Amino acid sequence: MSHTMHAISQDTVGGPEVLRLVETARPEPGRGEILVRVHAAGVNPADWKTRSRGVFANGGTPPFTLGWDVSGVVEAVGYGVTLFRPGDEVYGMPSFPQPAGAYAEYVAAPARHFAPRPKNLTHVEAAGLPLAALTAWQALVDTADLQPGQRALVHAAAGGVGHLAVQIAKARGAYVIGTASSAKHDLLRGLGADELVDYRTRDVAEAVREVDVVLDPIGGPSWSRSLRSLRPGGTLVSIEPPTDAFPIAEAGAAGVHAVFMLVEPDHQGLREISRLVESGRLRVLVDTVLPLARAAEAHRLGELGRTTGKIVLSVTD
Repeated sequence: MSHTMHAISQDTVGGPEVLRLVETARPEPGRGEILVRVHAAGVNPADWKTRSRGVFANGGTPPFTLGWDVSGVVEAVGYGVTLFRPGDEVYGMPSFPQPAGAYAEYVAAPARHFAPRPKNLTHVEAAGLPLAALTAWQALVDTADLQPGQRALVHAAAGGVGHLAVQIAKARGAYVIGTASSAKHDLLRGLGADELVDYRTRDVAEAVREVDVVLDPIGGPSWSRSLRSLRPGGTLVSIEPPTDAFPIAEAGAAGVHAVFMLVEPDHQGLREISRLVESGRLRVLVDTVLPLARAAEAHRLGELGRTTGKIVLSVTD
């Protein structure tokens, strides 16, 4: 095995043009880690936000390699690992929000940040799942405790997180309302949405009332509007970092809850997601697949905000 690999790196913050293909040292698995030969890597808003701001949660600055979503094959295991063996096919969201370096041919990370790849998905499809699906799962299930018969409102329902949240909420037995442009309504009905609102032509806060849970991946002004859709005792879950505009006091006065949630690596959550996928109750929509060397193009496309589902980088053909 070569001691080097190809990866996408950046030496400075900036636009997509700072991303470049380099040859670098291949990582080695440490204690409790596995080395994964990456077949595909998902692209997420967190990636281009980090690229342009240049700061990870631990304060790390360039040069670095972006990416967290991984699907691939275990190449080697570190000291003490019993969960996987070389040759196992896995997927995961390693190390988030610390650097993982998924835009590369190999990734080394804790074994329990991965799970077996769903048997009915390709590596490209599986790479589009971990960060977005875990975000939806942890928001709706772990944070909001969405129950059968409750009403859930999912903003940006055709997006990477949104289209998975619609399906997870439906699998939980909820009545699911999504916001999206009218052109995407048929697609979302096919994913299980019970009711859809075109946010461009209707005031969502007026059109949707008495819901138990709102999942808001947008933030900003939508936070306060989302509160108006909640019943007393309901929960707003934001996956956008809170600012001074985050309506904690306003929520309390209205008798509802407003919380910010940061997704975490989650072996058990991935297994639950795999069960939904393998039972046919959850599918990931892959909008665009590009080779690793075209990561900059993937970022340009993602930043337009017009994709339906996920963008994925193919690393190993």
